[in-house]
This record gives sequence, C-alpha cells and structure tokens, in this order.
Amino acid sequence: MSTSLNSIKWNEAGLVPAIVQDAVSKEVLMMAYMNEESYARSIETGETWFWSRSRGELWHKGATSGNTQRIVSMHYDCDGDTLLVRVDQNGPACHNGTYSCFTNAVEGVKGAAVVGGELLQTGDRFAMLNQLEATIAQRYIERPEGAYTTYLFEKGVDKILKKVGEESAEVIIAAKNKDNDELRCEASDLIFHLMVLFRERGLSMDEIMAELNRRHNKSKQSS
Repeated sequence: MSTSLNSIKWNEAGLVPAIVQDAVSKEVLMMAYMNEESYARSIETGETWFWSRSRGELWHKGATSGNTQRIVSMHYDCDGDTLLVRVDQNGPACHNGTYSCFTNAVEGVKGAAVVGGELLQTGDRFAMLNQLEATIAQRYIERPEGAYTTYLFEKGVDKILKKVGEESAEVIIAAKNKDNDELRCEASDLIFHLMVLFRERGLSMDEIMAELNRRHNKSKQSS
C-alpha cells in the first residue's frame, strides 16, 4: 500500500476525490473524498471508507443503511490526483434511494440526446446496449414496483432462464418464417433477457466483449 499511497497527490486538505463505479455495469455511482486513513481502511477492509467534509469525520459507506460497497479494484489516474474505485454495490448508492447519484441529465449538450430522462450519446451504434445494461443494473438495485425487470429478479434465475429459452425458440421460429420484422422483435427480446441473466450472475458486457475479442484474435492467428 505504501507505494500507491506515495503516488497519490493529496490536495491541501489532505484529500483526494474518489469516483465509485459499478464493477459490472460500469455505471458511475457516486463521488466522495478519501484521506489517508479512509484510504487505508478501504484497502484493509475491502469496503469503501470516505472522509466527510461536512461532518469532519470518517464514514463507512453503508454502515447505517446497509448499502455497503465491496471493493473489486482501485486505481489512481495518470496525475495521481483522482481515484477510481470499482465496487460490488449492495443496495442503492445514493442517499436518495437511487442506484446512482447521477440521475439529473443535463439537456442541450451538443452531440447528445436525452432519452427517457437519461443522457444518451449519439453516434455510437451500440450505445443502446450500454444504456440497457445500466438500466438493468439500476432495476436490480432499486427493484421499482411494477417493473418487469423487478419481476424477473424477484422470481430468480430459473424464471430468467425460462424466458431466455422461450425467446431463443421464438428467434428460431421467426428466422424459419423468413419474417425479419418478427425476427428483429424476438432477437431484441432475447438480448434483453440475456442481459438480465448476465446481471443476475454478475457478468458484465465487457467480459462478453473480451471473450469475443479473444476468439477473434485466435481465429486470425490460425488463418
């Protein structure tokens, strides 16, 4: 720890900002400050500790609410003046009861669009997958009443697997019928339920992409 501690540039108050990110969805959950003691406790306990500037004391995230953050990894940036903490979030990250503290979209940003209250960058053909992964992660934590995703998570993995199987069959039928409109709809349903399954199992899209990349590179090497 001493090596990384010496690499961090603490500000004049002895603090460094820490950005907390969901290790699975990669959604940014919150930002807080650490001092040397909270930094050390975070490493020792494997859960996040911060320094409260308003109260002037250490605080263990989730100590009273139960919404703790198990640390998956910690990094400092190229300048050593910001930390990135990837966590397994237990419950909402925000004191308002939301999955992330960053729920207020800034409208009018050039090159971006607000869809359903969320800021969605344009120009990326796979941006919707990123948005969907973040939304599913939010539903997994918040469990809003009446949401279909909440229903799936509450019923558990067997129900999710049943839906994946059903949607897989529907994709096959649509393809056999040579109906691309039906195929588009059924494929979308299948992708959605697969992503719900990934979240339930704690598997990120990054890991799926890495596996596809590994296979692609292996194929190139063998050709």
